[in-house]
Amino acid sequence: MSTARTIHRIPWAVPVCALILVLAGIAAISRADDLSGSSVRAHRQAVWLLLAVPATIAAAAVPHRLLRGWSYPLFGLSLVLLALVYLFPARNGAHRWIPLGLFDFQPSELAKLAYILALSHYLMFRRNYRRLTGLIVPFAITGVPVVLILREPDLGTSMLFFPVLFSMLFAAGARPRHLFAILLLGAVSLPALWMVMSAEQKSRITTLFLQEDGGGAPRGDGYHLYQSKQVLALGGPFGSDWQGPTVSDPLAYHLPAAATDFVFCMVGERWGLVGTLSILVVYLLLFACGLRIAEQTDEPFARLVAVGIVALLAAQVAINTGMTVGLAPITGLTLPLMSYGGSSLLMTCLQLGLLVNIGLRPGYEIPGEPFRFAGDE
Repeated sequence: MSTARTIHRIPWAVPVCALILVLAGIAAISRADDLSGSSVRAHRQAVWLLLAVPATIAAAAVPHRLLRGWSYPLFGLSLVLLALVYLFPARNGAHRWIPLGLFDFQPSELAKLAYILALSHYLMFRRNYRRLTGLIVPFAITGVPVVLILREPDLGTSMLFFPVLFSMLFAAGARPRHLFAILLLGAVSLPALWMVMSAEQKSRITTLFLQEDGGGAPRGDGYHLYQSKQVLALGGPFGSDWQGPTVSDPLAYHLPAAATDFVFCMVGERWGLVGTLSILVVYLLLFACGLRIAEQTDEPFARLVAVGIVALLAAQVAINTGMTVGLAPITGLTLPLMSYGGSSLLMTCLQLGLLVNIGLRPGYEIPGEPFRFAGDE
């Protein structure tokens, strides 16, 4: 393929939207630094961006079919790393990171991508998932990383695997009535899940249903949600960059994890309602382009990977933004491309590089052949 043709075929909406989100994230992290009296995290995130760019280009350049042979070993490695986190001291009561000297690595970030690759490999040429009993293996593949991550504990990340699983099964040709039956079974099983959840996880869920507007700031987990909604409200329609600070009390702007879990609140405080809606539009454009790539891809493994990546990022955005306004429990889940964190930024950029890779090679192995069960019910 010539260079000019390659450049023409690049789905430019993906890198352009990603760059907008990353730069907006660094600006939001900078605002969080200003409010906390720090100036470190925004600069560190910019350094991580410099490392993520070549990684994204490499992920887009290597033919995606080569990843298929490495999908199972990579998934196995991610499970080993998820188990290794328990050998290191807990931080804030959680085992999520492996210290590597200059930075800390979060294995759950690798596990998300490795899971998508492994499940795509398993589903690509099978037809047993057309039967209800054939869904046992995909759910077993999903259950292993979910249990390991849930025990860290990391409720937010573990919640991401099931939307990805259902999206990929649907794209592969699983019968919708079977998926709906499993959803009903999952709803019935919620009391059992509640019994095995930690006290902290239960507290975050109950806080969601007990939240009240007005009055003073509550204590405990309710404080984070209260401050999150307040900081968003302080931004008003256009944000502090345009209309200036709304109040002079610095405690009104205090928000724990403002640069990580609640970076969306910094967007709202700095650019107001217009800024938050603009960011959501950019995300929607990114996801629409990803689904377009999946639709135009005839090679089964690549299409399933594209669907899995879009489902993963969309679920993460929905949960993170939902928790900032009290529509989802506070789970410690970061906002893709925008939250502070090297592992998260790097792995998200690798996923988007792979999405570009698939867009460049839509018919690499089986051009013109649609999915076997498309439209068959």
